Amino acid sequence: MNKKYISFRSKIFPVSFLTYKRNIIRILILILISIYLMLLSTLLGSTKLNIINLLKILFQDIKSSESFIIKYLRLPRIFTAFLIGASLAVSGTILQGISRNPLAAPNIVGITGGASLGSVIFITFFSGVLSIKYLPLFSIIGALTVTTLVCLFSWKNGVKPIRLILIGVGVSAAMHAITTVLIILSPIYSASQAYIWLTGSIYGTNWDDFSLLLPWTLFFTALSLLYSKHINLQSLGDEVAIGLGNKVQLHRFILLFISIALAGSAVSIGGKISFIGLIGPHISRRLVGTSYESLIPTSAFIGGLILLIADTVARTAFLPLDIPAGIFTSAIGGPFFIYLLYSKSRK
Repeated sequence: MNKKYISFRSKIFPVSFLTYKRNIIRILILILISIYLMLLSTLLGSTKLNIINLLKILFQDIKSSESFIIKYLRLPRIFTAFLIGASLAVSGTILQGISRNPLAAPNIVGITGGASLGSVIFITFFSGVLSIKYLPLFSIIGALTVTTLVCLFSWKNGVKPIRLILIGVGVSAAMHAITTVLIILSPIYSASQAYIWLTGSIYGTNWDDFSLLLPWTLFFTALSLLYSKHINLQSLGDEVAIGLGNKVQLHRFILLFISIALAGSAVSIGGKISFIGLIGPHISRRLVGTSYESLIPTSAFIGGLILLIADTVARTAFLPLDIPAGIFTSAIGGPFFIYLLYSKSRK
């Protein structure tokens, strides 16, 4: 085997990977950067902390106001933000792979809008009846319903990438309008709670939110990694993939469901956070190339870092105000989307 590559083959499951050694090194560097920025984010806020006290609180049973701030306010918010960003970025990576369209992202094709609508429906009509654990399920059902509508409206002798984007934008706008009407008609308490999902804020997240999101993120990210070779084949085109023995439609449906599950579960906790699913995959391709065995984990870390940085700036730059992180991701992602659209139109 060439020394530039690292291979892995499972003896239990029919799973094998082949990737560059340099990509593994870059992923390890991203892990170290993530740990560093998490520690830095923990230190920043209205109450300034130092690294010595932080380490003591993390590794010793110290009861103080600083310990409460770190363990119950900042750490769950930091970890939850990272999971949400990772889920959205991996979701976008899958969408761009199976559609062979660099403009595809959960918020652009309507997945985020559908997930937000499902979350608002749960909050408005079922929050007092069902456990909060059902919130991701409602979010995913909403995302799945809207994605089905987008695919049906986009179908004309197949789904053309640009048609998928345009229909997705229209359907997403319609879902936003329906969501707004539901909020207006709902009681004040439900309306204020549902408004969080529209602003894309991670304010007030706790360990319960983290525990609720963690299994969804880990399971579906791992599943997307297992299906990475199918995305590699589909990115070459349907004819080539079929010629190589790939069951294109079956695997496309499975991958689309994985993307919906990741985006839907993320939106159920973090709200309508836009453009991470668009930006994350593009940055990751610059780092590790187009092979999805490396691209998926890299996108997860890049997406997590983007939202972690955005949320840290949101809660520290305008004290005592806590600005929704979704405002910052939209401010960056909007111009980036226009740039991609302009580049694609010129080609």
